[in-house]
Amino acid sequence: MDWSTVSHARRKLEKEEGTICKDWGGRLPIALAYPNTYYIGMSNLGLHVIYRLLNDQPDIVCERVFYRNDERPPISLESQRPLGDFAVLAFSLSFEMDYFNLLAMLRGARIPLSFEARDESYPLLIAGGPCVMANPEPLAPIFDAFVIGEGEVVVPALSETLAQGVSLNREDLLKQLATIPGVYVPRFYQIERENGHILCISPSAGFPCPVQRQWLSDLDAYPTSSVIMTEETAFGDMYLMEVSRGCSRGCHFCLAGSTYLPTRERSLETLLAKAKEGLHYRRRLGLIGASLSDYSHIEELVTQLRGLGAEISVSSLRVDPLPEPLLQALAESGAQTLTIAPEAASERLRTKINKGISEEDIIRAVELAARYDFPHLKLYFMIGLPTETDNDAREILHLVQSVRKRFRRRLTVNITPFVPKAQTPFQRVPMAPRDVLEGRLRYVKGKLGSMSVETRADSARWAEVQGVLARGDRRLGEALMTVEKKSLSAWRKALATRGLMAEHYLGGRSKSEILPWSTVSVGMGMRQPIHEVANEAVQ
Repeated sequence: MDWSTVSHARRKLEKEEGTICKDWGGRLPIALAYPNTYYIGMSNLGLHVIYRLLNDQPDIVCERVFYRNDERPPISLESQRPLGDFAVLAFSLSFEMDYFNLLAMLRGARIPLSFEARDESYPLLIAGGPCVMANPEPLAPIFDAFVIGEGEVVVPALSETLAQGVSLNREDLLKQLATIPGVYVPRFYQIERENGHILCISPSAGFPCPVQRQWLSDLDAYPTSSVIMTEETAFGDMYLMEVSRGCSRGCHFCLAGSTYLPTRERSLETLLAKAKEGLHYRRRLGLIGASLSDYSHIEELVTQLRGLGAEISVSSLRVDPLPEPLLQALAESGAQTLTIAPEAASERLRTKINKGISEEDIIRAVELAARYDFPHLKLYFMIGLPTETDNDAREILHLVQSVRKRFRRRLTVNITPFVPKAQTPFQRVPMAPRDVLEGRLRYVKGKLGSMSVETRADSARWAEVQGVLARGDRRLGEALMTVEKKSLSAWRKALATRGLMAEHYLGGRSKSEILPWSTVSVGMGMRQPIHEVANEAVQ
């Protein structure tokens, strides 16, 4: 045991409030693993929820594990045990780029990457989260099972089956898990291919195809708020609480908008009760929701929270609607930054991606930000959206100029290459070529530099990697397991050794093509078929 690693874990625990430490005697030990740093992982409200759900089960002890960028084997925080001591490793996956950290954690723990190389002497590997909910296939050669849906619905039955299945062999346990709604066990689904294309997906007898996403109908039935309080995280000064889940706006690019339908809200009474509880820990409350300003009681909520003496913080806001009482409450709470996401600068392109906001909406939001003296305004744009032209990219400059005239304080523009995601209306469209992305990024960044505007842009090369992982198949998983270090050269080599080409995954998909992620369904309930949206997007 590396005692410096143990000491590091114990120092983290000393600064926490709300940690759940349970005796292992007679209980099934599950490691809840987040393949990124403690600082980032503990900012993820979903991790808190799963931690609480698992530890609420009397027959289970759940401890957390985070990625560390060093050569030392990962250990759990609560009891500082190695991963091999746990019966189950449950990974929470929010970002495709964390797949590389996941591999490093398994290697550090000396756990074979392929499910075929693991027997009962190794932990069972399960994964959940937005990435695998949309497309688990790139990780199918690695994981034994995936949770397709929201933890509140799936975890109780999953936990019961795991706790009762300790005496079963691995194969029989997995067969039982595969009968749980929302649990996908890839080894029971055979993929037939020809020339790189999927001919058919054949599940073993009795198993559904696709596996349907499970979702919670009554948010009030489960608390979704901070469980562990610590200063050593991005939101260390606030108590997080979920106001709503899902978004009805239907932006064609948005993964969260597709995988968390239908839109649901917590009642005002439930939120106020949770706020009173949270104020025992922090004065500032972080309100979480995909489209927070759409909450039907938002003005009454912020008014009553302020009446309780709470300071309020939110993530990015839609500009339509943008309730002025909410902005006033944020300003009075000392919020330093207001974030809005036009995504595209031209009216034409915003219409094409179904963003549903006008330039007038954006300018009104900027004027309100100036009126309430926010010190910092952030704008988010994407480059490379379907049908985007050079003129659309140049419109970013015109819109930012209009913003700068009205907002004279600190202004930051974030530009991200668009990555088509599985299970979204744009899942079949091609990703823009790298030279186009890099050319437009250089042009926009160069022009913004002369406007006294901070500009941040993601790498087009790494965006391509994300694009491949987001729409990959099982063959990609075989290549992924050979990547021993997160670097572009290692990534390219891994693809080449398996005879795979990034262009295959980044290109467009015909409406007749069977998609790798057809093994699961998020049940988007879209207003028109996905292939019709994709066809319109490229016209």
